[in-house]
Parts: sequence; C-alpha cells; structure tokens
Amino acid sequence: MNPKVREIQVNDKLEKVKAFERLLLTMDVLRELCPWDQKQDWKSLRPLTIEETYELAEAILDEDVSGVEEELGDILLHIVFYAKIGEEEEKFSIVEVIHTLCDKLEQRHPHIYGDVKVKDEEEVKRNWERLKMKEGKQSVLSGVPGGLPSIVKAYRMQQKTAQMGFEWAEKEDAWKKVEEEIEEFRTAKTQRERKEELGDLFFSLINYARYENIDPDEALSLTNAKFKARFEYIEAHASKPMGKMTLDEMDALWNQAKENL
Repeated sequence: MNPKVREIQVNDKLEKVKAFERLLLTMDVLRELCPWDQKQDWKSLRPLTIEETYELAEAILDEDVSGVEEELGDILLHIVFYAKIGEEEEKFSIVEVIHTLCDKLEQRHPHIYGDVKVKDEEEVKRNWERLKMKEGKQSVLSGVPGGLPSIVKAYRMQQKTAQMGFEWAEKEDAWKKVEEEIEEFRTAKTQRERKEELGDLFFSLINYARYENIDPDEALSLTNAKFKARFEYIEAHASKPMGKMTLDEMDALWNQAKENL
C-alpha cells in the first residue's frame, strides 16, 4: 500500500462524520414522521433523482458554486433515502453501500492500494476497464446505461472503447471520418438512409470532439443556452408581433443580441 494512504487516513475527519451522522438521523426522522417521506419508494424517487442530477449538471455549467453545493446536498439526500428504504426492506443498508463502494475503489486502484505501477491517467483508465472485465463484465460497454441521453451515451461508448485501443491513430483520421459521413448523408436517397447517415454523422462528430478534449454534451448545452438568450432578446425587442416580422428583421435583432449579450 502507498504509505501516503495511511498518512491521509489518520487525518481528523470528525466534522465530516458528524455531518453525515446528522443527515442519517434526519432521514430517520423524516421517514418516521413525514407523510410524504413515508409514502416514497425507489420508483417514486427515481424521476426526482434524475431531475436533481440535471439540476446539478446545469449548476456546474453555469459555474454556480452555491447551486452546486445545494444540488449535491439534494443528490446526497436521495442516496441516503434509497439506502433507508433498502434497510427497511432488509435488502441492504447505507453501511453496506459505503463498504461495497470502498471495496470496489480499492480493488480498481491497485496502483494506490497494491503494487501496480502506472505512468499516467490513460493507463489508470485502461486498468479500470480491464479490472471490470475480470469482475465478470461481459463487455466494456456493459457499464454504459441504456437510458443515457444519446449524445452522452455515444461519447461514453467511444471513451470506453478507446481505452481498449479501438480508436483512430491520429486526430486528422477522425476528422476524415466526419467528412466521409457528411458526403454519405448528402448522397443518401431514402428517408431511412438519411436518418441512418445523419446518426453516423452525429456519432463521428461526437468522436472527433473527444480528440479535441471537448465534451459534446456540454458544448451543445452552451449553444442551446446561447440560442435561447438570443431568441428571447428578439422577442423582447420586437417592434411588432413575431408572426408578422420578416426573417431579415429578426436577423437584425439576432445580430444585436450577439453584440449586446
């Protein structure tokens, strides 16, 4: 074991333990006394958890520090809530959740808790995927949830397969694939072919973004926010109803928005 691990472990964590204990006690009280909390189960919490996760993601993109702090608390509450229900149903407790997580982290970081040597971050990620396969995973892609938004799912699949060596040798090769897919989309004949080729084009663009170290979902989220702000500027500054404006009139306000926002 890395000697620094023991040094970190002996540091005083009392305040953190007290804070987590307070959360667990609060959850016990709410589950015992609050009619709404009493009624919840895993399935009823699921859509709320998804919503909280998106709110955290938005706060991160907005660089809203207080928002990140608040949304992290909401997600932590959900984790404790699921574990509380699991304990009531005698399936598992928060103790087992935490120990299972810690065991997994230690097993997948043999360069910290064992004698394995790594030279960089990429080797750590490759080792991670190999260890998951040894644990019984049938595919490196089995860890990508089916319910992920398509753009995120494509990006994660490409990351994982790249860690196994399945990727273009050069960034230029990845861009050539984008150009190839553009041409295939332009020449597709049927609606079904156009749909498939457009999907291939999106997939290749997402892959190229990885070579540029750009998160495509974040990039698109920023563009969505920019479009929303500029269109709302047009609505706010329109001299007549939007339905009666010409495209040139709207475009002039769009250009104003680009300068003013």
